[in-house]
Amino acid sequence: MFVGGFATFALLYGPQPLLPLLAGHFGVTPASASLSVSAGTGALALSLIPASLLSDRYGRALLMKCSLVASAFFSLLVPLVQDFHQLLVLRALIGIAIAGLPAAAMAWLGEEIAPRAQGRAMGLYIAGNALGGMSGRFIAALVTEWSSWQTAFLVLGMIGALAAALFWKSVPASRHFQARSLQPAALKADLGRIFRDPGLPRLFLTSFLLMGAFVGLYNYLGFRLQAPPFGLSQTAIGAVFLLYMVGTWASAWSGRLVDRIGRKNVLWMMVLVMGSGLALTLAGQLALLIAGVALFTFGFFASHTTASGWVGQRARERRALAAALYLTGYYLGASIPGSLAGLAWSRGQWPGVALVLGICVLGVLILALQLRRLAAPQA
Repeated sequence: MFVGGFATFALLYGPQPLLPLLAGHFGVTPASASLSVSAGTGALALSLIPASLLSDRYGRALLMKCSLVASAFFSLLVPLVQDFHQLLVLRALIGIAIAGLPAAAMAWLGEEIAPRAQGRAMGLYIAGNALGGMSGRFIAALVTEWSSWQTAFLVLGMIGALAAALFWKSVPASRHFQARSLQPAALKADLGRIFRDPGLPRLFLTSFLLMGAFVGLYNYLGFRLQAPPFGLSQTAIGAVFLLYMVGTWASAWSGRLVDRIGRKNVLWMMVLVMGSGLALTLAGQLALLIAGVALFTFGFFASHTTASGWVGQRARERRALAAALYLTGYYLGASIPGSLAGLAWSRGQWPGVALVLGICVLGVLILALQLRRLAAPQA
């Protein structure tokens, strides 16, 4: 599951440090260039619920295996594109293909891992996301420095193919999976139960705002670091994405902390860490900016680990559909606020971006404090 999470984020977010290059190569604006990320995340978001239904009917492991193979195949085609529209089509196909893994992963962990270890297991899976996102971005930036963006996409596709092979060989078979009906009446009943729960809709909105803030920050970080007063090279910008290693540690650490003191006591504190980091990114000194990005990254991954595990705990036997709804909000956040922040960049540069992201973080804090007061769901 760590390998699957690694591949998901490497393929989805590897192009992020290349956005200034793609904008120049294809002659598009920064906001348009960000669609090379948003096309994948948006298509993934729209595919999660159908993928979760297939997972409920036909099983988790097979769907996750096929998703990784298909996404690696489409990734290997990206270097062949001739124009920006072809790039967006392939990125959308990658998002559709890879949807099966996140749609099934949270449900698989909830079914197969003992309750006392689920926080740690979810932390390890999301740590794979963090390491994959970091590695994909850094490798793409490094390869582009000595070759081309096409070669960078080729290398990402090869990484995806290797991850798919390792995952296919290694993922354990499900022992506790029970197929659920795909009848519309059953789906309607499940959706009704999910949205009547007072906590789950708040968690879905939490995921939307969390990911919107996170992707918005990293989408436009490269533009800021490339401009004065910093003027960093492509490799140096890629090195900043090594801060994802902070997220890898934060995911595993917060999972253990949740097992000790509970989600209610972890989520709101980690959101405050995000807000503190965002404030530091307004500094004009590179060291303070980097420290702010590190704090923001730590707080994001800790918050996401906490909230995503909370979904499975509240949804119980409907955890696959609830996880898909959570992740739909998550990836729509990557596509909508993450791209809309580009309008703020065009009008107000980094302070404008920070204002939009700060509104998202404040919204998450309000939701976290509301969730803290909710009782646990009844058995």
